[in-house]
Amino acid sequence: MDLTVQLSTYNRAHLLGRVLEALFAQDYDPQRYEIVLINDGSSDGTHDLIERLRPQAPCRFDVVHQENVGLAKGRNIGIARATGEIILFIDDDILSTPVLVREHMAMHAEHPRAIVRGAVLNVESFDELPPPIWTIKNYSGNYFWTSNVSLPRALLDEVGLFNESFSEYGWEDLEIGLRLRHAGVPSLFNPRAVVYHHKPRPTAHDIAGMVRQARAQARTARQFRALNSHWRVALATGQTAPHTLLHRALRGTRYTRTLLTALGTVQDVSAPLSLLQLAAARALAREAYFEELERSTPR
Repeated sequence: MDLTVQLSTYNRAHLLGRVLEALFAQDYDPQRYEIVLINDGSSDGTHDLIERLRPQAPCRFDVVHQENVGLAKGRNIGIARATGEIILFIDDDILSTPVLVREHMAMHAEHPRAIVRGAVLNVESFDELPPPIWTIKNYSGNYFWTSNVSLPRALLDEVGLFNESFSEYGWEDLEIGLRLRHAGVPSLFNPRAVVYHHKPRPTAHDIAGMVRQARAQARTARQFRALNSHWRVALATGQTAPHTLLHRALRGTRYTRTLLTALGTVQDVSAPLSLLQLAAARALAREAYFEELERSTPR
């Protein structure tokens, strides 16, 4: 088997059908790629959706239905089921273009010991897609980002799998990416390996979830730094003296109350936030992140 597409899903039945149909429609010999899907304890009808779509798969389609164990452990279960020489990771809110598998395989043919990162275009809806053309506004400096990244399975055997101590949101892909970087594995970018990332503008209903996710990400950031004290980790996670001092000072002002005031102007809680409200919501989540970082810091 040339390549395994590995993804995990949790309560995304409203997107997963389109995600799978795009993977079924790859411009690549279906006998030479497979899909390994981990249904990580979904409770929204995902199980029935998968089983309904299973007969449509032109390639090998291996599904694991399990209790919720978190993304890192779910990824490792998927890797254990994979038979491809190359493993391509995507997420359950990613819509693949038909050339995705072919473009990843083409670059690995030229660079057999490398990470291949594809292009990720953020969209608010899978029904209104821009042309699949990467531009600098879609730039990401991540070395290893599981929205659209592939590597030889042999490299995972060499550096180890995802660290399962990351049970909450965030950093598990950057942590394995750092191990790959330290092993001297280059990370190459293929702008033709395009996917669309479903990223609708949040509503007022989403703000509490944004804050919860930010706090979880802060706790896993502390784990990441405890595992590796490299300066890249400190900088990426904001665990530096300037970051700490700045956000501690902001909390001592009316800054947070100003953000809450801006969000208090929302009239329709189900409507997308305005640009000003969105900026305020993101800032509020960012301050929650840094507050949780300090709270999680050993005294």
